[in-house]
Amino acid sequence: MANVAKYSSVKDEELVRLIIAEHQTALFDILYARYYKKVADKSYSLLKNSELSREAAQVIFIRAFERLPGFRGEAAFSSWLYSITYNYCIDFLRKQKQLHYPEWNSRQDLSEIVDEEYEDIEGLDEELLTRLLDEIHPEEKALLMMKYHDDISIRDISIALRISESAAKMRLKRARARLLFLYQEKNKHNSHE
Repeated sequence: MANVAKYSSVKDEELVRLIIAEHQTALFDILYARYYKKVADKSYSLLKNSELSREAAQVIFIRAFERLPGFRGEAAFSSWLYSITYNYCIDFLRKQKQLHYPEWNSRQDLSEIVDEEYEDIEGLDEELLTRLLDEIHPEEKALLMMKYHDDISIRDISIALRISESAAKMRLKRARARLLFLYQEKNKHNSHE
């Protein structure tokens, strides 16, 4: 087994190749060190519990290691890992809180009207958007984070959430509309104070 330290500057995808093709499993420690904090932070953003987030990160890395042979390299390793992260957290929340997005969404009243002023998320008050993300369904939050924060493709989002690409697009559109609607409402409220 080669000295792991000498591989510390090797790109993620090459590390994955070495782990799979040459069975240098110790190199996974480098990927773990690179991404543990980010995975734990993403887990916390959905689970809202530090201990659960650390435990989730451990399970996520075990799953990532087990699924490494399935990594096709079509997306960045980080995107692939974050998809596993969001999927794990959403599944966990579904089991704990019996969250069922289609049922939840049908009970929510969402105005289809979003002012053109708020058409695009870019350039809006990031602090307010971050607070509002906690007011929407965890699946919608995960969708928005995957697309706009982690730049994960619709195809990879659909795979992560085990839904069709058209369903992923529709849910993303709905999540974005809900976030913009809440933003609009909060701005109206703040301007009247």
